[in-house]
Amino acid sequence: MKNRAVFLDRDGVINEDDGYIFKIEDFRFKEGIFKLLSYLQKLGYKLFVVTNQSGIARGYYNEDDFLKLTDWMIKEFKKHSINIEKVYYCPHMPDSVCSCRKPKPGMIEEAIKEFDLDTRNSWLIGDKPSDIEAAKNASIENHIYLNDDNFGGAKYSVKDILDIINIIK
Repeated sequence: MKNRAVFLDRDGVINEDDGYIFKIEDFRFKEGIFKLLSYLQKLGYKLFVVTNQSGIARGYYNEDDFLKLTDWMIKEFKKHSINIEKVYYCPHMPDSVCSCRKPKPGMIEEAIKEFDLDTRNSWLIGDKPSDIEAAKNASIENHIYLNDDNFGGAKYSVKDILDIINIIK
């Protein structure tokens, strides 16, 4: 039996998107994220992060800075008994020729293969149209757009992270 997953964008979904976050002291978890992820995990979903990190290619921070913050973030989730299976990231510029930068599906497809994931019963939660497009490009039919503006391309659109609990059951 294949595993069900929830793919989460990082900046804007897991944490407040204050632009090119790479320092622990600048990282602020979104209100409600621990409650949401605990709920999803109890439903049996495996949790993954898929994040574009062009700040690496731009020279704003390096890969070690990103990995240090990621390690800290995963430990913070573990303190709340939340297991993030893996964090996938694209360190490339928006105009790079790569298969990983969302809206391309490379990161999601890698997770699907590595963890034997069921795309029909998995979800993606993102705050940008490119997140939703990446889900579609990876055959993830269930996607939630978490943003104050409305994006018609998403299956569901919410303004509050805890509204997701009423969608994924």
